[in-house]
Amino acid sequence: MRIAVTGSIATDHLMTFPGRFADQLVADQLHTVSLSFLVDNLDVRRGGVAANITFGMGQLGTRPILVGAAGADFDEYRAWLDRHGVDTSSVRISETLHTARFVCTTDADHNQIGSFYTGAMSEARLIELKTVADRVGGLDLVLIGADDPEAMLRHTEECRTRRIPFAADFSQQIARMEGAEIRTLLDGATYLFSNEYEKGLIESKTGWGDAEILSRVGHRVTTLGPGGVRIESTGQDPIEVGVPDEEAKVEPTGVGDAFRAGFLSGLAWGVSHERAAQVGCMLATLVIETVGTQEYELRRSDFMDRFTKAYGHEAATEVRVHLT
Repeated sequence: MRIAVTGSIATDHLMTFPGRFADQLVADQLHTVSLSFLVDNLDVRRGGVAANITFGMGQLGTRPILVGAAGADFDEYRAWLDRHGVDTSSVRISETLHTARFVCTTDADHNQIGSFYTGAMSEARLIELKTVADRVGGLDLVLIGADDPEAMLRHTEECRTRRIPFAADFSQQIARMEGAEIRTLLDGATYLFSNEYEKGLIESKTGWGDAEILSRVGHRVTTLGPGGVRIESTGQDPIEVGVPDEEAKVEPTGVGDAFRAGFLSGLAWGVSHERAAQVGCMLATLVIETVGTQEYELRRSDFMDRFTKAYGHEAATEVRVHLT
């Protein structure tokens, strides 16, 4: 099963200021703020929803196709993804813009000052999925993740026109989208991904209730944080899957992307939705135990031992054959 994942490709540049921002602000001079903070360290992390998802899928051996836009500074990041089983040949490289970048400084009180540079991500709207499909011999599913909004709309419309099954996954872009855009992006999707808060926001912005949205998509997959995940399909009882025990709760960034990576890998293997969700929850647990969205290591024997403990021998038997 050939799965393409569209969405953002970015790097995070995270710095720490040992003082307090508040101590540097002069109340009657806020209209002319000019400050520079001497920071203690710089932590550069690979990120972007599409890159995170495909990294996880690559770890599981499903050879995903990354579709997005990056800058000429993408070479090192590309090499990292290539080494971890991701097909990066459909990444568009901008001739003028850098890869999208989040730059953030955190002070001693955990206040943050950050900026997000869209950069090359704005060129994702120029990518044609037909070119991707022709290169790999066709696409069985396209996940349309958070990206340049025009790119998300273009990819969705192209999937409909070319009858390519697609999964709608708005995540961070829901906040800036209007109801009409969200209705366009989800109508006819084979899968609709969201967390529980986003689920309510989608319903509020579209004006469609839960039943109406479910009638317009094949399956609705809602992550519930520590409560696991719920999968709803028209005419079927909901499937609920819990999460494995955590060895540590270090940092939650990228957990949702890891779940999607595991779930999509399960679809590529041809296992049931319940099994796919279990794989997603297990992979998400590895991420929450690690600082960084792509810094975890998937050791297959350890993965299967923990998977068996969480979901039982029957589930493990179905999954193990795809990991060896």
